[in-house]
Amino acid sequence: MKKRFTISGPGVLIAAAFIGPGTVTVCTIAGASYGFALLWAMVLSIIATIVLQEMAARIGLVTNKGLAEVIRSQLKNPIVRVLAILLMLSAIVIGNAAYEAGNISGGVLGIKALGLSGAFEIGSLSLNGWSIGIGILAAIILYIGSYKVLERILVGLVLFMSIAFIITAIVTKPDFIGVLKGSFIPSFPNDSILTIIALVGTTVVPYNLFLHASLVTEKWKGAEALPIARKDTIVAVILGGLVSMAIIICAAAIQGGDIKNAGDLAKSLEPLFGEYARYFVGIGMAAAGLTSAITAPLAAAYVVQGCLGWEKNIKSTRFRMVWGLILILGIFFSSFGYSPIDIIQFAQVANGMLLPIIAGYLIWMANKKQLLGVYTNKTWQNIIGIIIWLVVFGLGLRTILKVFGVI
Repeated sequence: MKKRFTISGPGVLIAAAFIGPGTVTVCTIAGASYGFALLWAMVLSIIATIVLQEMAARIGLVTNKGLAEVIRSQLKNPIVRVLAILLMLSAIVIGNAAYEAGNISGGVLGIKALGLSGAFEIGSLSLNGWSIGIGILAAIILYIGSYKVLERILVGLVLFMSIAFIITAIVTKPDFIGVLKGSFIPSFPNDSILTIIALVGTTVVPYNLFLHASLVTEKWKGAEALPIARKDTIVAVILGGLVSMAIIICAAAIQGGDIKNAGDLAKSLEPLFGEYARYFVGIGMAAAGLTSAITAPLAAAYVVQGCLGWEKNIKSTRFRMVWGLILILGIFFSSFGYSPIDIIQFAQVANGMLLPIIAGYLIWMANKKQLLGVYTNKTWQNIIGIIIWLVVFGLGLRTILKVFGVI
């Protein structure tokens, strides 16, 4: 505990999880469409993520259990408990299987931005070799089953990704005053509300709450680790948030262009800032895809473990079967170029329902003295937590209504 704090720990894995291709794409669109005006939404998202992830980590450390296991044990009504388990399994497991294809495809997009194709044909089938390569690499890292190895690899990837996007943002020579105004003065440009909600939604992620509560028990034991766990969470989430803000700043340099993803961003930056800008964006996107391709299956396996009451063992055959299934589905849909629209829509609805429910349970459990003793929420944590809950409730409602075509 007395050692100087370094950038490592479960917090970095959480940052690696939320800076995925979805976040890169949303931040790119936000910057290209509205310049620096929506940077404040990322500042809000960083605060919300720190507060909720700290609660999840605290529950994990004090109880030495994963979040799914704690929720299951705290729900006494059998009907409510079964419904909660089904919701968690459907939203996290099926949802992550759908999003895994996007994670792998996002990594491939970054590699393609470097000028590497990877496409090949087997008979009448057209496959992408990079999808298979990213999937195999993620599988090897997960199969090793060592938290220390996983942590070191993801710390390296996050730092690599951070350097790539932050350097690119600096190269664009942004207006510093404009960046400060956009970061701390909320504004709502025309038709920006859905983008604002999307920025919050790609940062405050339901499965990260489950992942964090489980990871802290792999890294540390007991409530005495809370101070270092809090520092780890704050530093890592702020670093991840800065990466997201750097992507917005990069895209703002070409505001008004037809930019839909990081691949477009890479191409558009090249005439302005030279070929190396394309390489930085491509490397950053590839790293973002790989980190999320590793953490999404891992989170799904932890949720299944907690929901079904399995023993805590990341090297167990059952644990590996869960993340292996998620990974295989992601590789399949990504390598064949399929877009699992129906599954992703189901995942959006399930996650839209899950986020406010889990945030509500999180605040409730973080106030239970019989569960946490002296480590329950402070008044200010509850105030911020309730405000965040209102935001994520609006986010969840908007997601569900959008999927069903109401808005």
